[in-house]
Order: sequence, then structure tokens, then C-alpha cells
Amino acid sequence: MSYSDCLSDLLCGEESSDIFSGESPGCSTDLESHDFVEESSIASFIEDERNFVPGFDYLSRFQSQSLDASAREESVAWILKVQAYHGFQPLTAYLSVNYLDRFLYSRRLPQTDGWPWQLLSAACLSLAAKMEEPLVPSLLDLQVEGAKYIFEPRTIRRMELLVLSVLDWRLRSITPFSFTGFFACKLDPTGAYIGFLISRAAEIILSNIKEASFLEYWPSSIAAAAILCAANDIPNLPLFNPEHAESWCDGLSKDKIISCYRLMQDHVLDNNRRNSTKVLLPQLRVTVRARTRSSGSDSSSSSSTSSYKRRKLNNCFWVHDDKGNSE
Repeated sequence: MSYSDCLSDLLCGEESSDIFSGESPGCSTDLESHDFVEESSIASFIEDERNFVPGFDYLSRFQSQSLDASAREESVAWILKVQAYHGFQPLTAYLSVNYLDRFLYSRRLPQTDGWPWQLLSAACLSLAAKMEEPLVPSLLDLQVEGAKYIFEPRTIRRMELLVLSVLDWRLRSITPFSFTGFFACKLDPTGAYIGFLISRAAEIILSNIKEASFLEYWPSSIAAAAILCAANDIPNLPLFNPEHAESWCDGLSKDKIISCYRLMQDHVLDNNRRNSTKVLLPQLRVTVRARTRSSGSDSSSSSSTSSYKRRKLNNCFWVHDDKGNSE
């Protein structure tokens, strides 16, 4: 058998000239066929996304104060700070919060002074970074940006194992980022603004992730609403009726998309108003800093207490408890 015959067998029925011509084999000229395959994949994501979100009554637990919404908001805010500090992808931050929410739905944290939330946040962020980032900082370097408690790496690793067990090791979640590229193409078939739509949608998704009210919506609805909000920032893009977004793919819910879109629009406007007032903050900070210098002696005593608390928490063995302390 000649070398060319062996090579043709290895090419799985494709023409060898196509493989070595310099053109990408993944780029098909049959756009209609490509769109059909892509849409079928997105439809399967929509069908499976329910398996990667907390249960339907998760939001009601915050509303009834069975779960602490402010503690969740602080944890998510810290995750976003660390994501920005290390330059992680938006998906890494979203996955971290997804793991946190799915864990909290199935397992109750001890009612203490807040360190379990910090430990859970660090473990979820570490797992998400290992899933998505090419370079992952050490567990000590991960605990930056105002972390209230510092845990030894072995403590975080034990917490990671507990999270993995509760999530049944299902870390490759379906998120809004699974849909944004496809929805952007649907909204802008010309492709002129797809890059901006995807980038702006990611910003909108992360800016709203702290709000517990968005837990009512599944990833596909959040992605569609975010793309629609991003489109509002492009004056040259033709107006699109949000009610027609359900036509982008089978399985989308028009009511959920519109409801999420309206909620998201309200938060986008609120964020814009907050950002417009930040111009006055530097003048105020000078006064605040000047006043706080006189309290240096007081802060030294509190810092020693804080360091003692951190040393003590490094030896926490809560993650070994199967049921007792977790209820």
C-alpha cells in the first residue's frame, strides 16, 4: 500500500487537497446547513439548561429570608472583584456564582459570622478558574480584594470536594454565554456589530448577577434579554421588537424574555445613573481619608483581632461534617 493510500484512509473520506489547501475545514460554504446544525445545538442547550440552575423555589427562599440575600450579594461582589483583579473571563465569574447558587439550593451553610460564605465563594471561584482559565493563581493569591477571611489551601481544597459532591461533579454548566453568540447573529445577520453585542451583553450579565431577582430566569432568557439590551446601545442597528426574540430558536419563552428584558433595562438605567454620580466621589474621599488618619491607633488593635480570627479559621474542619453542622 502506497503512502498516498494510507493518507487517504486517515482523512476520513475528506479530500486531501481540502485539508492541505490552507483553508479552514470548519468553514462551510453551505450557510443554511451550518445554521441548521447550530440551531439544533442551541435547542439542545435550551432543553438541558434546567439541569444547571437551582430549583424553582430558590428565589422564594431569599424572599422569605430563609436565605440571606445580602450575604449572597456580598459574596458575588467579591467574586467579581477577584475576576477583575486577575483578568478572568466573564464566564469564569458566572460559573463561580452558578456553582454557589446550586450548592446553596442543596446544602445549608452554618449560621455563623460569615466565614462559611467566604469559604464557599473561594472554593467556587477556584473550581471555575480551573475549568476556564489557562493560568490559575494559587489559592492564597486567589484570596484578594478585601477577603474578610484567609483560609489555608488545604481548607479550600476540602471545600472544593464538598462542592463537587453536592453538584454531582457537573461543572460544565450551560450559561447565558452558551447562547449570546448565536443570538447576536440572529439580531445582526450582517455581522457588523456582533463583536460589540457579545461584549456588551457580557457586561450587562455580570452587572446584574448580584441581583437575586434574576434567579427567576434561565440562561437562555438572560442571554436573549442581554443581547436586546446591548442592541439599544447601537444607534445604527434597526429596531428589533423583543416579542419576536422567541423566534430565534425553538424552546424560548416570549414571556420570560420580555420580563427579563424589562427588569434588565431598569437595572441598566440604574447603573448608568450611579456611574454618572461617581464624578463627585474623588472630592469626598479626600475629606474621608483625612478624618480617618486620626483613628490609626484604634485600627491597630482591630487588625490584631482580625489576624487572630484568620489564623483560627485556617484550621476549620466544617467541610468534614456530612449533615450535623450544615443544617
